[in-house]
Amino acid sequence: MAYIMVDVESDGPIPGDYSMISFGAIKVDNALDKTFYGKLKPISDKFVPEALAVSGHSREDTLTFDDPRKVMADFKQWIGEVCTDRPIFISDNNGFDWMFVCWYFHHFLGENPFGFSSQNLGSVYKGMEKDMFKTFKHLRRSAHTHHPVDDARGNAEALLTMKQGMGLKLKL
Repeated sequence: MAYIMVDVESDGPIPGDYSMISFGAIKVDNALDKTFYGKLKPISDKFVPEALAVSGHSREDTLTFDDPRKVMADFKQWIGEVCTDRPIFISDNNGFDWMFVCWYFHHFLGENPFGFSSQNLGSVYKGMEKDMFKTFKHLRRSAHTHHPVDDARGNAEALLTMKQGMGLKLKL
């Protein structure tokens, strides 16, 4: 299995009505040198200014971004290049990130190379600590900047710390 850490920035709370503005992915391995970054043109006229502001892009910026079908096709190709076996989607907030990535894959390509499931980094840590109030965020080394590749990298670093320093059984 190959773990792919993903982070999504959007201009609203749900796909379809709102748009995934950008996303980043990194293959979780000791090198953390295989990354993907996509910026997607909005698919809807609707957006929440406060949500869009988190991404650091203006609405005008996003209108110049790439066609979502092309970005998702490029992402699928990248997954195929960096994964020699089954890709596993994992993120800090998989309820949010998964819903956008899964919807976009199915809407634009008719399939999702990750299949039908995802994993949540925060839940892994809570289980390891046996405490539903614990957070893994102190395990990140990279700054959480809201650039999705930076954020995916920091989350991948946290997962590697759980494996290497805390005994998480994880095959990379």
